[in-house]
Amino acid sequence: MNIKVGMVSLGCPKNQVDGEMMLSKARDAGFQIIADPALADVVIINTCGFIQSAKEEAIENILEFAALKKEGRIKKVIATGCLAERYRDEVKKEIPELDAVVGIGANGDIADIIKRCFAGEEVETFPDKVCLPMSGKRILTSLPFVAYLKIAEGCDNRCSYCAIPAIRGRYRSRPMEEILDEARSLAGHGVKELVVVAQDTTRYGQDLYGEYKLAELLKKLSALDGLKWIRVLYAYPERITGELLQVIRDEDKIVKYLDIPLQHASARILKAMNRHGDGKALSAQMAHIREAVPGIVLRTTLITGFPGETEEDFAELTEFVKQNRFDRLGCFAYSEEEGTPAASMPHQVPEEVRRRRAEVIMAEQLRIHDEKNREKIGAETEVVVEGFDRYAECFFGRGTSDAPDIDTKVYFTGKKKLSVGQFVKIHIDDVLEYDLIGTVCGEEV
Repeated sequence: MNIKVGMVSLGCPKNQVDGEMMLSKARDAGFQIIADPALADVVIINTCGFIQSAKEEAIENILEFAALKKEGRIKKVIATGCLAERYRDEVKKEIPELDAVVGIGANGDIADIIKRCFAGEEVETFPDKVCLPMSGKRILTSLPFVAYLKIAEGCDNRCSYCAIPAIRGRYRSRPMEEILDEARSLAGHGVKELVVVAQDTTRYGQDLYGEYKLAELLKKLSALDGLKWIRVLYAYPERITGELLQVIRDEDKIVKYLDIPLQHASARILKAMNRHGDGKALSAQMAHIREAVPGIVLRTTLITGFPGETEEDFAELTEFVKQNRFDRLGCFAYSEEEGTPAASMPHQVPEEVRRRRAEVIMAEQLRIHDEKNREKIGAETEVVVEGFDRYAECFFGRGTSDAPDIDTKVYFTGKKKLSVGQFVKIHIDDVLEYDLIGTVCGEEV
């Protein structure tokens, strides 16, 4: 069956991993996988449905490919992922051009769903969320030297603003040996950087083994041949243990980088979010982490305009950002999500206030980031080459301080021809907003 399959995968890296497994299943069934979905016979839109902007992006993509179908350029359009799972009753009704709308539990059946579509059937199927495959072969859609390693699915944290537990279900850890087998396979196929992800990486193992096992997993990953960098995202502050920090400090392959989504600093707002702590306790913890792992890069995400957030709460959050001087920070205006406890809370903050407050936080973070970047001028750093910018006529890449797709870049020039995935030493010469500018200063590492 010479049917060309393309995919648009939206949202988080965890969704990307799901998409990569679906592509592999389609290829194994005899379909041809192509990189440009506009040239495909069937397009799978692997949607995100987390917040309003993500939902809008998903719908725009569906409508774009529905228009290409109407023009006769593609034949079938399938919606999968979080938006399809969350709005199962509405999506097909609102967008009848779709040939299939399927929940995340149907990911493992994607090849059969494609066949059914081409047999003239309109498919709507929503198996139990636990049917979502958590392991299997993948067709990597990232750069060839980097891969996301999903260690768990679902979430038990029940933050009051978040729809993920309703979309993805309860927290489910993957067995450790299964994860290690996948990591070995990825390393054997040339992957040098593993990015460990889950809704909450620090909860890993509690459901399977009765205790947190992220530290042990990272230690075992570090012992695998072929890997150079291992990075951890989505670590919840209350589950960052001394053992975890020790492993991050002592294992050379684990980059000194930790992503900790804190969301706020006001005790009152954190409690309303169904999260823990307050600004003072979180500041003390950030100081402890920096002391335990010298030179660690701390990244966080924050939410402004949560229901009931006063000017005093926002001032406390702003001061928290100034005091803690995070190396990387993203701030988002609160998104009111149907079905979440926060959506029905009183004192909803006006949208323009939410956005203005987020802009204030990001302006402050740009100032902090610029100061930290300027301290790096004259220093040397190791960078992995990600590509060549033809317009700027220079290479670009990332150091250990930057996660793929979400953090900043290093732009640099050099006399030698460099390859994507090559590691080089760069002398930092200047700063351009969030990014660094430099020149190659040594041989290949």
